[in-house]
Amino acid sequence: MKKVLKNVSFVILLLKMCIIFGQEMTAQKRIVIDVGHGGKDAGAIGINGIQEKDVVLSIANEILRLNNNLEKPLDIYLTRYSDTLISLSDRTKLSKVLKANLFVSLHCNHSDNPNAKGIEVYALRKQERFSKESVFAGYKIERALCKTIGYESRGVKFANFQVLRETTEYCPAILMELGFLSNVDEAQYLMRKENVLAIALSILKKL
Repeated sequence: MKKVLKNVSFVILLLKMCIIFGQEMTAQKRIVIDVGHGGKDAGAIGINGIQEKDVVLSIANEILRLNNNLEKPLDIYLTRYSDTLISLSDRTKLSKVLKANLFVSLHCNHSDNPNAKGIEVYALRKQERFSKESVFAGYKIERALCKTIGYESRGVKFANFQVLRETTEYCPAILMELGFLSNVDEAQYLMRKENVLAIALSILKKL
């Protein structure tokens, strides 16, 4: 029953988006922020018990809050607004329905090596139409984050992740790994509200 309700909720969201596009709107950059994991899928678990699904949701909600306070806010939508599990295909479908200008998937990293650290960004190597735009967007955001919060840069890399592969026809798309929850320093950093704010602001400025 819960699964049916979740699916119905997502369909309702898509219908609302269709109604929006039936109305005249001022041309505006539209961003879809994919909030990784959710619900029963916790994602990576940090050494201090911190969960990836909670970290990325707090960052995404902060981005949304900061954006709404701007004089000229961007048109930003999240793939989830609470602790719910949304399928990967539904996440990418949202980009198509919204006719997004950019798709940004938020995640946190994990490694068996407790010393692994830093931020890395992924784009799709075979994304012919938007390859350059994706790499450039990833590079801008990654560099800004590393400069602002002092994280080590692991660069822009390529991977065949589903959320990237299925947005290739619609818009530039990147997946961000915002630090290692398996690293004690980075996990503790991500637990503090002021640091979540700094990360959110850095990302928003480069969208």
